[in-house]
Amino acid sequence: MKKFIAEFKDFIARGNVLDLAIGVIIGGAFGAITNALVEHIIMPFIGIFIGGLDLSKWVINVPNFIYGGEPIAIGIGAFLNAIINFLIIALVLFSIIKAFNALKKKEEEAPAAPPEPSAEEKLLTEIRDLLAKK
Repeated sequence: MKKFIAEFKDFIARGNVLDLAIGVIIGGAFGAITNALVEHIIMPFIGIFIGGLDLSKWVINVPNFIYGGEPIAIGIGAFLNAIINFLIIALVLFSIIKAFNALKKKEEEAPAAPPEPSAEEKLLTEIRDLLAKK
């Protein structure tokens, strides 16, 4: 788990502009999907387990002590939706980059093809083979 967290920190701290641009573009496109997922599937599913409440409309009313009148509504449910959206997007992007890095590492670790023998080595090999036949 510590290695996973360390890799995630390295991912966040990486200063590669191309990775950042790709993350922004994919994150923006993926945002609508995760928004729909959170608002229409995850939050209602969570609401079932806490008594059928619609968490997206969950607010805390704070009395308006200074000016009086209507209490101030703090939208805790909308904040939870935003946090869940962020975590899903960050996890998906991290997983994609982690898989890409694993593939890249495999390519780097693959043994390189042996170098082609020089003309001198080829000649010596032929001489050795001819001597072995005699």
